[in-house]
Amino acid sequence: MGSRPPSFRTLPRLAALTLAGGVVMWAGLPITAARAADRAPRDDTLAACQADLATPLSSLSPSLAKPDAAPQPVWLDARRLRWPGLTLAAGQVVRWHHSAQGGLRIVDGRLGGADRSVALMPTSEPLTAGLVAQGAYLGEGADLALPASTTATPSSDGAVDRNTLRTLHRGQSLLTVEDADGRVLRWSSMQTARALDELYGDAEKEQALGVSVTRQGAAFKLWAPTADRVALCVYGGPTKAARSRVPLARDDRTGIWSTATPEVRHGEYYRYLVDVFVPGLGRVRNLVTDPYSVSLSADSARSYVADLADPRLQPRGWTRSRIPDRVKTPTDMVVYELHVRDFSLQDRTVPAPMRGKYVAFTQAGSQGMRHLRALSEAGLTDVHLLPIFDLATVPERGCVVPKVPDAPPDSEAQQAAVTAVADKDCFNWGYDPYHYSAPEGSFATDAVNGDVRVRELRAMVMALHAAGLRVGMDVVYNHTTASGQHPHSVLDRIVPGYYQRLDALGRVERSTCCDNTATEHRMMGKLLVDSVVLWAREYKIVSFRFDLMGHQPRAVMETLQTRLKRELGRDVQLIGEGWNFGEVADGRRFVQASQLSLNGTAIGTFSDRGRDAVRGGAAGDDAATSMRHPGFLIPAPPGDAARRAEWLRQGDLLKLGLAGTLRGFELETADGRRLTGERMRYGDQPAGYASMPAEVVNYVENHDNQTLFDALVLKLPRSTSAEERARAQAVALGINALSQGVAYFHAGGELLRSKSMDRNSYDSGDWFNRLDWSGRDNGFGAGLPPRRDNGGDYALLRPLLADAGIKPGPAQIDWTRRVFLDLLRIRASTPLLRLADAGEVSRRLRFYNTGPTQQPGLIAGRLDGAGRADAGFERVLYLINAGDAPARLTLPEEAGHAWRLHPVQRAESAADQRVREGASADGAAGRFEVPARGVAVFVVER
Repeated sequence: MGSRPPSFRTLPRLAALTLAGGVVMWAGLPITAARAADRAPRDDTLAACQADLATPLSSLSPSLAKPDAAPQPVWLDARRLRWPGLTLAAGQVVRWHHSAQGGLRIVDGRLGGADRSVALMPTSEPLTAGLVAQGAYLGEGADLALPASTTATPSSDGAVDRNTLRTLHRGQSLLTVEDADGRVLRWSSMQTARALDELYGDAEKEQALGVSVTRQGAAFKLWAPTADRVALCVYGGPTKAARSRVPLARDDRTGIWSTATPEVRHGEYYRYLVDVFVPGLGRVRNLVTDPYSVSLSADSARSYVADLADPRLQPRGWTRSRIPDRVKTPTDMVVYELHVRDFSLQDRTVPAPMRGKYVAFTQAGSQGMRHLRALSEAGLTDVHLLPIFDLATVPERGCVVPKVPDAPPDSEAQQAAVTAVADKDCFNWGYDPYHYSAPEGSFATDAVNGDVRVRELRAMVMALHAAGLRVGMDVVYNHTTASGQHPHSVLDRIVPGYYQRLDALGRVERSTCCDNTATEHRMMGKLLVDSVVLWAREYKIVSFRFDLMGHQPRAVMETLQTRLKRELGRDVQLIGEGWNFGEVADGRRFVQASQLSLNGTAIGTFSDRGRDAVRGGAAGDDAATSMRHPGFLIPAPPGDAARRAEWLRQGDLLKLGLAGTLRGFELETADGRRLTGERMRYGDQPAGYASMPAEVVNYVENHDNQTLFDALVLKLPRSTSAEERARAQAVALGINALSQGVAYFHAGGELLRSKSMDRNSYDSGDWFNRLDWSGRDNGFGAGLPPRRDNGGDYALLRPLLADAGIKPGPAQIDWTRRVFLDLLRIRASTPLLRLADAGEVSRRLRFYNTGPTQQPGLIAGRLDGAGRADAGFERVLYLINAGDAPARLTLPEEAGHAWRLHPVQRAESAADQRVREGASADGAAGRFEVPARGVAVFVVER
């Protein structure tokens, strides 16, 4: 996932919320506010359903407008709290003050306006191991606790029972440090999420949050435990005025508000009116969509009332469409990462109204679908779609198409035209979630009517099934597009301060790029689980790629895994980015779903080990840094000892990657030591981290960073011919295809896809993200990439983009495509390349050409098929030569076998004729040869 500052759809109206001085902060922007009445009159009319998205009901006392810039107290559970950095002097006391109507104020140094005040007492009561781990990031401070549970009179210190605690968490609450005379020395808001989790834990068991439609009408359930009032606004259509307003009833045990009404039917629309106290602002009436929305009107303005099982939401044949039964174990997966809009926007064989839409996939005769079918027939199993959930960064009505000038390949004019309308155009990667469980409307032919996007997304899934392909999707539960009172905030406008992960000062953490969610909190974790189950059940999604999965708890992912299996009766593969960084790094808040923490789960994480070894350097490198760090595909110049040593180290990492990045796989490294994967190093981490092959996802490129072709433009000598550039790309694809684990490919990698050197194309428009299935143009030389992320590289990029010798022609593109098809066929031909068990990998896979005397740039791996009836071959030997000269290897251990080139590579139709004619095996002597920049697979046939 690249760095993505927010870029939003046109904002709906919001009434300004008043702070002291008449200024309010929303999404970091000051908005001048009209003075709000201290006590707005109760409005039970339909007018509230047509009002602004936020209406102030009471203002905050000016005396409380500016809290100290100091750590906030954090509830560890319903009764215990830690105030980081606080040391109480003799005679000082901490009190919790509450006002249902938000009337707290400080007058003459004393807290007034409280309905109730409760003293918290210092405590040395031992915490459970779980609470210790959860609170460790807070550091030292004052540990405080509420009095024991009995009863107490209002407005007095004393014990509080559970029901009273629930009341105290609604409305306005503050903690104060007071001296013996009751004077306020310090005050602060509180972080209450863990208390809410304990007080309303039963809400986690609710199976019907959102809308449920039956023949009798519709039922609505919303978790809003801190709200004062909730009402339902019902609209007869996506743009019609509200026709009814229905109050919801609160369940004090769960914090769920609900109603059931026979007057609301499938096909109507709704929003909620939520009266809630917003810390730092006051009491607010928020008009908000349902976080459990299953569909929406255009630009996510209203939630859609629907039963997803209704035949009206099913394209013809939906119930009969079966998921292709071709993945028996996760390592059978061969995944193709694809963006819905990229797939068809440039495809002139798709009718114009369908381009960039879900329904483009239904055009079986289009170039794009013919391409996908060919990949499927060769061995591709899954298409993984970049975000198709409702996102906030593409206007669903009236998006702008930039007018890009015809300019030289190294011009800035193209990027200037694209970026001028980037906030209003029709493209974004989509890692900007708005509603997690509803389809995105910009991919539908009609975004206004909520039924269309559901039906058309299902039609897309059916079309991919018909092509023999399973469908997976990218999901982004680690952040929301916005928080607080921003109009694109949903969760935080319902339960303020709960769904986002906060730092010690109460600010929303943004290490992911955007406003981080707290999936460690019960109801955010539940939302993740409920949402994924819905996609798997209602849209037949079979695998999920989790963006920045390491920001989520392992426990939540395991809960999801179990529930999917229990409810669907089938395995659903879970993979994700297991990066370890940010405020959760190294388990500071919980055991993460990260690379080093998922052993034994069969949840896969992307391996940066193999990726960086192939490409060189690290993800996100600028052009100059990238040029200084070539990867395994770039031979060491003669006499360059340092580069030769690095080339050997990269070869060791790739051997481990070919063995599934397994902790226990033993390998002789270039320095002569025999090390298991977990003893080999990748920076400050073990190189081997997986306990089974399913736990590693192998890739050499994806939507992030430069494409593989563009990375090689920076690393290969500029004099390298277009043909040799294609061969280097094919070697990288071959390494991926031959590796144990899940194979993951970026759409267009087999077409030498370029983004004109853009290293972060999330908002670079259709121009820089193009895909040309015709194979005429790979996208290189489309102009200098957007200055936003690439401007510092312009001096280095200009001469490269202007060099016509770098850009491949149709012949090189077609050759790479055909080689990739052959690689898929080879992977599909034997389960020896897709072993599911770590023990089998260790028993069956052996590497030659290892240790200090090895030939650098040459990898030789042999797989033994003995004892496996389904192996297809008695033995398989692959030779991967990244060098620019042929390589020869004598292997006495393999002498006496009838080695031949793999049937795919020796066929007359083989794509790589250099390998067909130049790769050889002398079985009697055990001598093998592989041409320069070649991948040769030899077999002993049964």
